[in-house]
Amino acid sequence: MKLDILAFGAHPDDVELGCGATIAKEISLGKNVGIVDLTRGELGTRGSADLRDKEAANAAKILGVSVRENLAFADGFFLNDKKHQLEIIKMIRKYKPEIVLCNAIDDRHIDHPKGSSLVSDACFLSGLLKIETEVEGKQQEKWRPKLVYHYIQWKSIEPDFVVDVTGFIDKKTDSVLAYSSQFYDPKSNEPETPITSKNFIDSINYRARDLGRLIGVDYAEGFTTERYVAIENLSKLI
Repeated sequence: MKLDILAFGAHPDDVELGCGATIAKEISLGKNVGIVDLTRGELGTRGSADLRDKEAANAAKILGVSVRENLAFADGFFLNDKKHQLEIIKMIRKYKPEIVLCNAIDDRHIDHPKGSSLVSDACFLSGLLKIETEVEGKQQEKWRPKLVYHYIQWKSIEPDFVVDVTGFIDKKTDSVLAYSSQFYDPKSNEPETPITSKNFIDSINYRARDLGRLIGVDYAEGFTTERYVAIENLSKLI
């Protein structure tokens, strides 16, 4: 299956939190979108890896993505090395996306910038003919995505561009709340973490509203890019 967009996240819920509304919008426009999680989030304070698997599947259904895979890298300990790069390359060559979305280039959780650089490096390497990979006994062809964008996570990084996601913020919120074990629950007896506060859940809305305010729409999501943002002509700006 060829995808238009392939979104990578170091943990299940990274993609939903970082760019869930953008994904929902692109799917509404007829784009085929997939998600690849690098780890199962097994070091998360709340819940378990098995529960996260179920939550991720539910979130994928809410967003309407075409496929979701998990590479089961070691949460907290995966590296940007040849072994892990080759596994990412296999995913890129398998789905041949035009656009790749990946973790924030700088963030509070150490896996986020690691995942960001790992996926970005693999996108380049995937286009090299002499790197050979195979999946299910079949040799893969080289493939390099045209664009690599990084969504924004915990830190308020200045975006290089923003996407108008008005009309899709509720679907994003629903996909995030599919991870019920991870976020605000006043009845839970599990330990508190930086993402279990009501303020964190509220931030999904107010951060998107603030970015929207800055461009004159209701809601927006921000991204950084590794190259200049190019537009077809001046009238394409909003």
